Amino acid sequence: MAEGGKRFFATAAWVNGEWAQDVLLTVGVDGLWAGIDANTPHEARAGATTLTGPVLPGLVNAHSHAFQRAIAGLTERSESQDDDFWSWRDRMYSAANRITPGQLEAIAAFLYAELLQAGYTHVCEFHYLHNDVGGAAYADPMEMSLAIVRAAQRTGIGLTLLPTLYMRQGFAAKGLREDQARFASTPDSVMRIAQEIRARESAASNVTAGVALHSIRAVARQQLRDVAASAARMPIHIHIAEQRREIEDCVAEHGQRPIEWLLEHVGIDQRWNLVHATHATPRELDGVREKGAAIVLCPTTEGNLGDGIFDLPSWLGRSGNWSIGSDSHVTRSWQEELRLLEYSQRLALRKRNVAASSALSVSSAAALFQGALHGGPAAAGVALGGLAVGQRADFSVIDTDSPSLAGVPRSHLLDAAIFSSPDARLRDVHVAGKAVPVADPAIRGEFIAAMQALWARSR
Repeated sequence: MAEGGKRFFATAAWVNGEWAQDVLLTVGVDGLWAGIDANTPHEARAGATTLTGPVLPGLVNAHSHAFQRAIAGLTERSESQDDDFWSWRDRMYSAANRITPGQLEAIAAFLYAELLQAGYTHVCEFHYLHNDVGGAAYADPMEMSLAIVRAAQRTGIGLTLLPTLYMRQGFAAKGLREDQARFASTPDSVMRIAQEIRARESAASNVTAGVALHSIRAVARQQLRDVAASAARMPIHIHIAEQRREIEDCVAEHGQRPIEWLLEHVGIDQRWNLVHATHATPRELDGVREKGAAIVLCPTTEGNLGDGIFDLPSWLGRSGNWSIGSDSHVTRSWQEELRLLEYSQRLALRKRNVAASSALSVSSAAALFQGALHGGPAAAGVALGGLAVGQRADFSVIDTDSPSLAGVPRSHLLDAAIFSSPDARLRDVHVAGKAVPVADPAIRGEFIAAMQALWARSR
């Protein structure tokens, strides 16, 4: 909910990719930044709320499957010698096929509170649990979607709901597997959900919608085109090129790699956000960049699932637009996402400060944070590009008492916040200029109750 006419003063704030000093931050009545003024004289700060530490803009979590928070830490035991994404997916389905609307709301609310505490102020929910536990349609097709919306509104996080089209189990299949019945949807059904959410949209709610296409293995060409044509001015998300088997199956079916096929047959544009793109080639990245589309990277999930390593130097070298997401929520920290994104490149290339050199920056932390910040608006469909006039007034305050920041010069504060662990703590989180709570015992209790109900047989 917007809270206008407020002024904040910070001795330091991250503005335009660097630390600005003595910054007066003014929130308009619409919950957007009305003024960002550095080097503010003492007399001009009168009446402003003085913040207790350096200020960072809120980040968009561009890819979330909230229900998968219920399996974080519970899939780390090998059941075969060939444990990979596909075997993990079967275990994930065991949770997906049991969660009720009430449990989904409890899990999502706890997750969203965690994300806020970490400094994410908006989340893009890639939502495909549409039907009941038996696969039948709910009396209200919005049942599961509204559980997500209630969770976001309860915590105060901004939300872009992405109702997801999922129509078949694989490239050559005619339909879904039995254990995918909850995901069944049509172009019309996902568009109705998105339009209903957007019809309820108001500046006070911080809730909007786009659409998602699960993957080209799960949605045929005409349906991809139909949804894209209907989703005018909405963000569009799609999983793509995440696993090598997906690429092999796509080549076998279409004679082309997934991104190559998408570029030729669907016609992407700046609305599109390609999630993972782990195995994209430089030529494919050229095509994505030429179309103005963005990439969504989820380093901790991609690492947890053994997907592979995205070609970050090529994408940064093309000045490609990108954002980050926590996907399966094995971590809820953007600091850890960015740290792993850089470290995976260093391990693969045996070089240091890969992001800095690729983005022509002095600081890898600045290149990573600024990149994730810049890509947020494309993913969310909301003005969330940082501390700048006209952007939503989302921010958090760094706790400089964090052990990882002890004695660190202010000029290196962001570097230490990302590359010195444990994570630097954040506090005083604001969304649209309004302080939001980051801890609620009732939300925690409901999450624990949902987990106990889901996993009682595993004790």
